[in-house]
Amino acid sequence: MDAETPERTLDGFLDRFTPEVAALARAALARMRARLPGAVQMVYDNYNALVVGFCPGDRPSEGIFSIAVYPRSVALCFLQGAGLADPHELLRGSGTVARHLPLARADDLERPEVQDLVARALAGARTPLDPTRPGRLVIRSVSARQRPRRPANE
Repeated sequence: MDAETPERTLDGFLDRFTPEVAALARAALARMRARLPGAVQMVYDNYNALVVGFCPGDRPSEGIFSIAVYPRSVALCFLQGAGLADPHELLRGSGTVARHLPLARADDLERPEVQDLVARALAGARTPLDPTRPGRLVIRSVSARQRPRRPANE
């Protein structure tokens, strides 16, 4: 019997979403992994959403980005984004720490204005990412109670 790996566990979490949302999440994750070599990816299968955070090390509080997967949408979250300069006014949210960018498709991550925001967030991160470190995937928590991962009308 094959051992359960973090990658297989994450795939299982994503499989619970609609095929469209799961495909968008997988594509967004692949692009963020390519952009952030050396990141520790921390997976939280929370009550409201599946979240994959991108951190410079083992401290979640130092996270810079996350991909949040909801039943109907996927978002790129800037975990230190409240003070981030956003000249194109792309970021949503009004909290004291984070901001998010809804993704209609994975190609949104390649838009120059989004790449600029990502570069700004990396440059201003409290703890920088070390691209020479090996990245890894860690399942941090799975909530016992969760909202359905597919819309009610599915």
